[in-house]
Order: sequence, then C-alpha cells, then structure tokens
Amino acid sequence: MRSAITLKHIVLLLMISGMWLHGFSQFTDSTHYRATYQSSGSINRTRDGNTYLLNNAFRFGVKKKDMLLNFNNSWIYGRQQDALTNNDFSTSLDFNLYQTPKFYYWGLANYNTSYSLKVNNQLLAGVGLAYNILDKENAYLNVSDGVLYDKSDLFLNDTTRDVYHTYRNSARLAFRFTIYKVITIESSTFLQNSFDYGYDYIIRSTNSLSFKLNPWLSLTTALAYNRQNRTNSENLLFTYGLTLEKYF
Repeated sequence: MRSAITLKHIVLLLMISGMWLHGFSQFTDSTHYRATYQSSGSINRTRDGNTYLLNNAFRFGVKKKDMLLNFNNSWIYGRQQDALTNNDFSTSLDFNLYQTPKFYYWGLANYNTSYSLKVNNQLLAGVGLAYNILDKENAYLNVSDGVLYDKSDLFLNDTTRDVYHTYRNSARLAFRFTIYKVITIESSTFLQNSFDYGYDYIIRSTNSLSFKLNPWLSLTTALAYNRQNRTNSENLLFTYGLTLEKYF
C-alpha cells in the first residue's frame, strides 16, 4: 500500500519548517533559554520513482547559574520507491551540573526507536563526568565519560526479537569551531560499549557544517553515522537544509 506521505507533502513540510530558526550565539548573563529547530533532507525524483529523506530536530535548553538542562527530539523518515528505509525517533533529557567552568557532572535519559537500526524500543539512562578542554566563543572541545543503563527491545532479524538489558560505558568527543562568525563546524561522537558483551556496542556520530545567513538563520549540511552492532545494522545519512536558533 502506498504511504499517505507523498513527495509533495515532504516538499511542503520542508518549506514550512524552513521558515523558522540558527546562527552561532551563546548563553550570556541575561540569556537563559535557547530554542533550535533544524529541517534538512534530500529528494531524488526520477521517472522510475522517488527517493527522499527527511530529518527534523528540535532542541530546547535552559541555563541557570551552575546548571544546564537540554530537551532534544529528532525524527528521520525516508522512503525509496515504495519501500520504507527510515522511521527513526529519538527523545532525550540531559543536564549538566558545573563544579568549575571546565569540569561538570552530567545526567541523561534517552528513548529511541529506529526502523533502520532494528530498534523497537530502547531506553538509556545514566550519569558521568565531562571536561571542557576549550570553551571559548569560537572554539569548543569537550570529552566526557560515564555509565549508562540500557534496556532494549531489538530485532536481530525479521523474525527474531531480542529483549535484554545491560550496562554500557559511554565515551564522547564533541567540538565546535566558528570561523569569522560565519562558518561553524560542529561534531559529536559517542562510543557506547556493553560491559557484558564485547560485540555489543553502539556508535553515534553527528557532524555538521553551517553558513550563517543572518543572526538566527543558517544553511546547514549534516553527515550522521549510526551503528547498532548487536543487530548488525548501520546507517549513513547526508542531508542539507536550514537551522534556526533563538536565544532569549
């Protein structure tokens, strides 16, 4: 059966969502909230059929004296001809508790479901430590590590379901560099190994290049790679679109 979501709907959604928000800014003494929306994707229409990928993400942050709270949501939807390739949703709530300007504790609760990675349901929750190697307006470099509890419901293949739980080490490298206040290069990569099973690891890597068009709007290209080794599944996503960001 043909999906109710057509190419025209995707184009319309991109146009509407692209009318909202980015630019590089930061929290200040008078800035306590940040809202960011990103809409990107790719469309290929030929005589033989249509291929498209849509990636939407919304983030909201609250900064207080020694605390930062973030709420993140993303949805990736893709089809090739009449076959579904992506229907991946993620939502998370995380916080940072700062002990010094460079050192802080972090906590995370994250829920995922992913058609492309064969994840029916996954809940990750844990805490850890992080350190800012660089933390300037135009240069940011951060490393972090911690422990996550993982409760997952996976598909090992089309007929075999795997419901299990494990603890993971979660290591992250993140950086952001801004050139002439116009070009921003940003990356965040996680490696999450199970303590119980050596073959069970997760890789999540998101990388973007943004060109500021005005103080709140940027043109963005993004490359994301994800692997769920327990299900022997991975995806590589290249998208382009708009990012809008507002500090208030």
